[in-house]
Amino acid sequence: MSDPILTPRLVVDGADAAIALYERVFGAKLLERFATPSDKVVHAALSIRGAVFAVTERDPEYNRCPKEIGDSPVMLHVMVDDPDAAAAALVEAGGELKIPVGDRFYGNREGRVADPFGHLWIVSKKIKDVPHDEIHAQMTD
Repeated sequence: MSDPILTPRLVVDGADAAIALYERVFGAKLLERFATPSDKVVHAALSIRGAVFAVTERDPEYNRCPKEIGDSPVMLHVMVDDPDAAAAALVEAGGELKIPVGDRFYGNREGRVADPFGHLWIVSKKIKDVPHDEIHAQMTD
């Protein structure tokens, strides 16, 4: 695997469960997995249609997961074939629907879900092209 320029790393409590969820819901492919002799995942690289991200097990000495700090300040925007199904699968797995899936004025059908590990995902699909000037005209404070 060549080294990507930027790799988001998701800290989770339950790395193998997170890997399995991301494979099932987003079609992620496991590229590599490194674990300690006690099977604690210190690094797992995954790819969703060429976009690489990593998962690592929480470690109270070095890194904490979103649920430990109260929330995630980062949102991951992922394009999927069926945002309704992706959101439902995340909720069924123990996630929390934050913004219901719906058609947006900027041309996407999308919603926001916190996965069971506390990471925020925007599940989205482009449904139509909207000119930038129309998007700007629809935006409010």
